[in-house]
Amino acid sequence: MEGQTYEASGVSLATAGAVVGRLRAAVESTGARGFGAFAGLHELDARRLLVASTDGVGTKLSLARERGALRACGADLAAHCINDVITTGGEPLFLLDYVAANRVELEQVAELVEGMAEVCRAAGCALVGGETAELPGIYRDDELDFAGTCVGIVERDRLIDGSRVEAGDVVVGFPSSGVHANGFTLVRRLLEHDDYDGEDLLAPTRLYLDDVRAWRDRAKAFAHVTGGGILGNLERVVPDGLAAELDWDAWERGPVFDWLARHVDEDELRRVFNLGIGYCAVVSDPGDANVIGRIVRA
Repeated sequence: MEGQTYEASGVSLATAGAVVGRLRAAVESTGARGFGAFAGLHELDARRLLVASTDGVGTKLSLARERGALRACGADLAAHCINDVITTGGEPLFLLDYVAANRVELEQVAELVEGMAEVCRAAGCALVGGETAELPGIYRDDELDFAGTCVGIVERDRLIDGSRVEAGDVVVGFPSSGVHANGFTLVRRLLEHDDYDGEDLLAPTRLYLDDVRAWRDRAKAFAHVTGGGILGNLERVVPDGLAAELDWDAWERGPVFDWLARHVDEDELRRVFNLGIGYCAVVSDPGDANVIGRIVRA
């Protein structure tokens, strides 16, 4: 089972990138701002911008359902969408969700929504509604999907978009609670051959709102570490001509990543998983924070 890859498990990060490139012109023709970033922007008035992001929990749902942890997936969805929105330095306003299945089971939906509501309460973000759909012609028996959209707001003169990042800045890393909600297609394949039941496998995505609030007055960029790993997501906020250079030994990875490392090569681990860092800030002066890298000329 050594040398397993995400693509061999059925997910291509290269294809995902190609889709973004193909859709860019159509999306930007509508007047959209921020396409390809963690969250899109829409001008509300001369002073403020609305910020929005949509995402899902993915195949973590299948494993979580098997292990009785769907409530954690509800928390995953809320935290993931809010974390994307606050990369702009803004504040979350409200969230909507979408649940779809071959056959809707009330207890499962309740677990998901209750987990989501818990995170929304902590973030001061209203859960204003959503949609629940039974689609037997689309989903197979026992299949479940869960997605959501978060909308926030940011003052135009406080927008953080990475444009001020320069060589010599440093990258501050904030710990993850575990795998969060990315890479589970590969994780599930590994579990077929080698079980792992540590808490950090299905631990919900950490909400980084307090970290962003503490750092946004000095941050030049924020990156939410999701699919694509730490470097892949820093690339989304670092200007052309610059790159992030990481010290991969600057933090503790956690037990689940030691387990993954028994089956997945290091380059693939770095490309797919957060490896213990769930969020990053790019700053000039880190103080005594956990510096995990620096910005260099590409």
